[in-house]
Amino acid sequence: MTAIPQGRTRRAALVSAMCALVVTGTALTGCSSGDPDAGTNGLGKLSAATIQSRTRTAAKSAPTVRLSGTVVSNGSTYTLDMRLKGDGGTGSVTSKSGTFRLLRVGEHLFLKADAAFWSHEDGKGGSDDSPTSQAAASKLEGMYVKVPAGDPAYKRFSGFTDKDVLLDGLLTLHGALATDGRHEQNGVRTIRITGDKGSGGTLDVSLEGSPYPLRLVRAGNAGTLRLSDWGKDFALAEPPQKETVDYGKQLPSS
Repeated sequence: MTAIPQGRTRRAALVSAMCALVVTGTALTGCSSGDPDAGTNGLGKLSAATIQSRTRTAAKSAPTVRLSGTVVSNGSTYTLDMRLKGDGGTGSVTSKSGTFRLLRVGEHLFLKADAAFWSHEDGKGGSDDSPTSQAAASKLEGMYVKVPAGDPAYKRFSGFTDKDVLLDGLLTLHGALATDGRHEQNGVRTIRITGDKGSGGTLDVSLEGSPYPLRLVRAGNAGTLRLSDWGKDFALAEPPQKETVDYGKQLPSS
């Protein structure tokens, strides 16, 4: 019988030991365990319907999230960069009217935009182009304008700052659910689920740690969104009074 070199035996033992190690809950790569779910949260073994259910539960339970990307709604395209928590949210929204900031603390919603936004810089004439309207728009520029709860703008924009409402509407895939392989988002391994083979939307869900949704492609080319910073807290407070304008029950224009 041929003796096995001692150095080779030590190397084999070292490799075996390394493959048994787990670092921060994830098995070291390079060890051929043959199990693609090694070191994951096990979501890859589940059905698409179960994955969707678990990711919705995880998203709802998370105290905060950052949501960025595009949303097409009622024929309008919005580019969002919002940070959301249970009692409000803050961030920017870009539409055909320009870029504006939203801030909601509890039931109080504030909108901050430039003069062009408030004066509907559309060149069509009419009362909104009157000198009085232009003067009012100039005074509103750069100020946090408190949006009255009864104003149409409140209903239109408050949804962008409501974590639960926004996620409930966005994390729905349409049609028959199926898994579509393993992918990666910003270095995080994901499992992808689809509705109607992708025509009903696709959702990438983290295979590491909590099963948070990380990327959503909405059905009907209605936008692509990235979801990040799950559970990372951020400050949320009403703006200083000197930076706030309160028009009472109705905005001058919205």
